[in-house]
Amino acid sequence: MDSRNLFETPATYRLLRLEYVAALITVVIIAVIHIHQIRLWPFLGLFFYIDLIGYVPGAIVAHRRKNGYIPRIYYILYNTMHTFLSAGLVAGLWCLIFRPEWALLALPIHLFTDRGIVGNLLKPFGVAFEPQEHPAYYVARPLLDRPRHPRMSGETLQPDAMVAARRGPLAEVRRAH
Repeated sequence: MDSRNLFETPATYRLLRLEYVAALITVVIIAVIHIHQIRLWPFLGLFFYIDLIGYVPGAIVAHRRKNGYIPRIYYILYNTMHTFLSAGLVAGLWCLIFRPEWALLALPIHLFTDRGIVGNLLKPFGVAFEPQEHPAYYVARPLLDRPRHPRMSGETLQPDAMVAARRGPLAEVRRAH
């Protein structure tokens, strides 16, 4: 992914998840080292509040709807609660109101688990709330999995073929919705 191609291929997605798993392992090792200094109830509260506010309401609504698409507010709640920005804000407020403590490791453990183990990143508005392959991604995936783009391999791709590759299958997907 880059600033002009806002998507991941299966290979880059796996690498991204691997980075989060490495970060998760690091944070879990720190938690294990300090296990006797971690207060259980604050740890559990900090771990679960993210999903209680950010995931559970949207999941309930999504399961009640057949197509999985739900109002944007649930995506906003999920994305807000599942960012390191909001976790950092909560950690900062916790330190000001209570005190710094090892239970705060619950925040990165939750987020790194979601991203690295579960595979959930932030949720775009245009996809179903619960993971399922989007029809446009299904069409585009074979093009994204190619080792090299024709422009980079020396092959000549005719303008008509480029237009068909870009618009043809995706136009059919757009008409279906």
